[in-house]
Amino acid sequence: MGKYHDLAEKIVANVGGKDNIRSLTHCITRLRFKLKDEGKANEEALKNMDGVVTVMKSGGQFQVVIGNHVPLVYADVLDVAGITGEASEEDEEEKGNIFNRLIDVISSCFQPFLGALSACGMMKGFNALFLYFKLYETGSGTDLFLTAAGDCIFYFMPIVIGLTAARKFKVSEFTGIAIGAALVYPTIQATALGAGKPIMTLFANTILESPVFIKVFGLPIIANNYTSSVVPIILVVWFASHIQKLAKKVIPELVQTFLVPLFTILISVFFGFLIIGPVITFLTNILGSGFTALYEFSPVLMSVVVGFFWQVLVIFGLHWSLIPLAMINLSTLGFDTILAASFAASFAQTAVVFAMFFKLKDKKLKELCIPAVISGLFGVTEPAIYGLTLPKKKPFLISMIGAGIGGLITGLFGAKSFIMGGLGAFGFVSHIDTANNDVSSMITQFIAVGVAMVFSFVVTMLFWKDDEVTEKTEVQNEMGVRKEIVTSPVQGNMMPLETAKDEAFAQGALGKGVVIHPTIGEVVAPFDGTVMTLFPTKHAIGLISDNGLELLIHIGLDTVQLDGKYFEAHVEQGAKVKRGDKLVSFDIEAIEAAGFSVETPVIVTNTADYLDIIESDKQEDVCNSDELLTVLV
Repeated sequence: MGKYHDLAEKIVANVGGKDNIRSLTHCITRLRFKLKDEGKANEEALKNMDGVVTVMKSGGQFQVVIGNHVPLVYADVLDVAGITGEASEEDEEEKGNIFNRLIDVISSCFQPFLGALSACGMMKGFNALFLYFKLYETGSGTDLFLTAAGDCIFYFMPIVIGLTAARKFKVSEFTGIAIGAALVYPTIQATALGAGKPIMTLFANTILESPVFIKVFGLPIIANNYTSSVVPIILVVWFASHIQKLAKKVIPELVQTFLVPLFTILISVFFGFLIIGPVITFLTNILGSGFTALYEFSPVLMSVVVGFFWQVLVIFGLHWSLIPLAMINLSTLGFDTILAASFAASFAQTAVVFAMFFKLKDKKLKELCIPAVISGLFGVTEPAIYGLTLPKKKPFLISMIGAGIGGLITGLFGAKSFIMGGLGAFGFVSHIDTANNDVSSMITQFIAVGVAMVFSFVVTMLFWKDDEVTEKTEVQNEMGVRKEIVTSPVQGNMMPLETAKDEAFAQGALGKGVVIHPTIGEVVAPFDGTVMTLFPTKHAIGLISDNGLELLIHIGLDTVQLDGKYFEAHVEQGAKVKRGDKLVSFDIEAIEAAGFSVETPVIVTNTADYLDIIESDKQEDVCNSDELLTVLV
């Protein structure tokens, strides 16, 4: 039950009940209903309801004005009404290439449990440290306890991500947990099934050769190990979200409580094992053959490639393509150079995070850096990757380059590992040739790690800048009052806010501000700050100044219905801007010809945070350099 469940129930009841709702979307402040019969809605009850600012009817939509927390109310209304709604303007699929979108999805799935992930990583590291110094024996009760406590979240990663991915893709949370639990069920893992005899082999004598140990509904299932994996569970839950939507449409509401989860779990898990397992196996086999060919062509080049891509392979669970090759080398040659090439990767990642500690502006992320560094030094880099470098993208790339340089050094000097030893700092001793009492490979790894770490740290410090907004700071003058000037973002005729044609803006329900009737179709930044919200339709943009002032610039009235036509954005969401930078351009004549007003409210949405907001007394044409609002703190 959400925070606004009670309010959602009242809203649904007063728009005529869930059967009267044809569809529902939301914009930055409003629930936008399309009702079957607007006559069934009780407008007065809604207007007088706590939590509702006002009610508007425009463009065939019944609009309930809520405020900035409308996404939370929207989610609860969907739950109460038992509908899926339509893609809201803020929830439309983010544009960009599929790799960037996948990174964003992975990062958002890890964000809720980063604290626990870091804590478990530290436990794993300290346990390895204590074992190394023989404070207790391997297999002792203390070792088993700390291993269980430290490994739990890593081993059962699909269950945890099943929960967070369910929230991301709007699947029932317990359905997501159940799917994750199915993926890590012990007897269905490849290691368990591999103990038996295959019933058949697919693609025999090819690089896609795959033994089959079980059939489900007569179809062969290619086994894989899903414990500690990340991408498979995200893909399965994403697939489950579509199954759940379909199930809710076709299954009678009376029995949806148990039949929707039943079919969602059954179908998604089945297709997960049927498709995802084989895909990962095929990719692993292909990569294994590719790395073998690359090694035969140039061991040095192979070392660079392994070092550079190692962290990416781990994310997708494809590093298993190299493990068998390394084990074969160890058993036949007595040493291995493949895994030796990846050794510097965790240290490069750790060095990047250490540099980020000095440059991050977000205090919560900054607090994660030290635990991530500690666990990273012991070879546990998940907190660093998923919590810090991957979401920021550039630091992750820097760590890849640093790891590639480390791989280059190991390849040039022929560094070898002689055992499948410990991780991180405890892995150095794995490069000692005890048979010949030769430590040259270990010395090479010290050099490779040192160079990779220095490179990664220095490059991050010099070339990475955190674009996140810092927490608001107040610099007071002698009178205890700070003021911030907002210049006009639009050139045109300025009017008092109460003259706005839109009642919600005119009443000041969304905050104080002014209205501008544009004469030039261009919006520029009214202060130095960050683009916090840029609608896909480009008709509205939300900014936050470097001092924390939040400003909404809403170009036209009901122009959301143009779906971006006649608008062009010159910045992206999250971009840092300077006063005067061009943000959005729009075609005034075309918008008006389409029947829409270009009247542009400029609103301070966090009005309550300030002592006063003083409008310019210039009731005439304003230019972009003119002072529009003076905000007092």
